[in-house]
Amino acid sequence: MLLTPLLTGVLETSLNSLLFRDRSMKAARLRLAGKVLRIELQELASPLVLIFSEQRVDVLGQSDDTADCTVRSRISVLLKLRDRQQLSPLMRSGELIVEGDIQVVQQLVGLLDLAEWDPAEWLAPYIGDIAAQGVTQAFGKGANLLKKGLQRQQNYVAETLTEEWRVAPGPLEVVWFNEEVDATVRSAEALIARMDKLEGKR
Repeated sequence: MLLTPLLTGVLETSLNSLLFRDRSMKAARLRLAGKVLRIELQELASPLVLIFSEQRVDVLGQSDDTADCTVRSRISVLLKLRDRQQLSPLMRSGELIVEGDIQVVQQLVGLLDLAEWDPAEWLAPYIGDIAAQGVTQAFGKGANLLKKGLQRQQNYVAETLTEEWRVAPGPLEVVWFNEEVDATVRSAEALIARMDKLEGKR
């Protein structure tokens, strides 16, 4: 429970910076004014309640306000909503459960899709412009290195599988081998039967 005020504070600052900074998004923001969105996440004991006004969004750990819309999901699923195309597939798969006015979620996802995600701008007030730019660039380089490493690993796995498939026998070869084994077994059985007969004659 101690984490909730910290979490709601960080989330509130981030959302206000992201959604209420750009004037071009004002018309889209006004559609959410007066709406209350309740988000229940499996990872958190208490819900997150987003209360939208014309100037800002307040994020609370609990609220007596009746929610216009309630969303139940996991954090990893919510992160996918940066792409508005993911909303319908996630709802169909049951990973995202929406109760109430679905337009609240659609409008918020639309706003997030319009917003520019620049980590340097978020960090600048806390550590300064130059340091924020440096941290963002370093993080970007690290992410690129990680991505290249993963791609190399994927290529290696793909090549290994391809080589394995080349070495592995084809379906016809397996059938031929099985027939040869059966023939050898039959020959061995016939030989044992002949030997038994010869033993009997003695």
